Amino acid sequence: MEEEKIYCSHCGDIIEGDDYDTIYGEPICQDCIDSYAVTCDRCDEFIWDSDAYSDDNICLCGRCYDNYYTRCEQCDTIIHNDDTYEYDDGYYCHDCYQDIRRNDSIHEYSYKPEPIFYGDSNRYFGVELEIDGAGKDNDYAEEILDIANEYDERIYIKSDGSLEDGMELVSHPMTLDYHKNFCWEDVMSYAVRLGYRSHQTSTCGLHIHVNRDSFGLDRDEQDEVISRILYFVEHHWNEMLKFSRRSEYAMNRWAARYGYESSPKAIMDKAKKSYGRYVAVNLCNYHTIEFRLFRGTLKYNTLIATLELVNKICEIAVLMDDDGISKISWSEFVAGIKEPELIQYLKERNLYINEKVEETEEF
Repeated sequence: MEEEKIYCSHCGDIIEGDDYDTIYGEPICQDCIDSYAVTCDRCDEFIWDSDAYSDDNICLCGRCYDNYYTRCEQCDTIIHNDDTYEYDDGYYCHDCYQDIRRNDSIHEYSYKPEPIFYGDSNRYFGVELEIDGAGKDNDYAEEILDIANEYDERIYIKSDGSLEDGMELVSHPMTLDYHKNFCWEDVMSYAVRLGYRSHQTSTCGLHIHVNRDSFGLDRDEQDEVISRILYFVEHHWNEMLKFSRRSEYAMNRWAARYGYESSPKAIMDKAKKSYGRYVAVNLCNYHTIEFRLFRGTLKYNTLIATLELVNKICEIAVLMDDDGISKISWSEFVAGIKEPELIQYLKERNLYINEKVEETEEF
């Protein structure tokens, strides 16, 4: 009985003897295997070259690829499912994930995440600290974030067109006590070591946001307190200017005053007719007011003293009525201050009841 001939399912030639393999159960001659087939690196099965999933490192059949592997969405490298890094609903290899995170370290200026509130109080402060001089550098940003965000996101970093070669550090809302116990000193010292400056530039500011709902239950009650804050700032403008470390020119450009009025209500009426955010106390945000007066700093005591001053102004505006806020002098105001960081700073700026101490260097 004549032996049944076996034909190559690819080229149609007769296969002599047992010199063949199979692909998908079909016989293939050795010549076609050598020319048109590859081996899956995971299961060792032959597959057509055109059906293979491959890159420079691995070649896979469709079954193994679908069950155990995927491609990096950035570089298209094949990666095992156990080795993928998920980010923003995508899957990436280790190197691309690191690149994306570095590139994502500095957000666009318009970036505004959902706020995370840290600490237990009704008054929260958001810090915007501009630093300049060492670059809008993703690697530097990542290093700063590694210090600040060891466990959760406390700060994030944004670009800012007003800076020449820097970026803006932005905190999530924190209570005053939380800011005092946060690693600001480590963050600021490290920024200085990287070559950043803030006070020693012509570009940088320190802006403090305060939540409006800490001033009252409704908008009218909040506006009454805010009007007293505006009145205090305007009526103690010379002291606020000295505290800010800004020049008159810089203040007029970035944090202009509303102008003298005889009552808190009159200043509030003027502020509501003012357009733009480049004013000493910016009211454009729905949920916060923003103190924009202060020059940037990378000196820890100055940052804490500034937060304490803003808190003290908010405190007396809540506790006093219009008549009380109009009568309080600067000396009476500072006499009620107990915070050592703020007292030290006031003395350095010759604002503490004519008591002057030696001023240490700002960065």
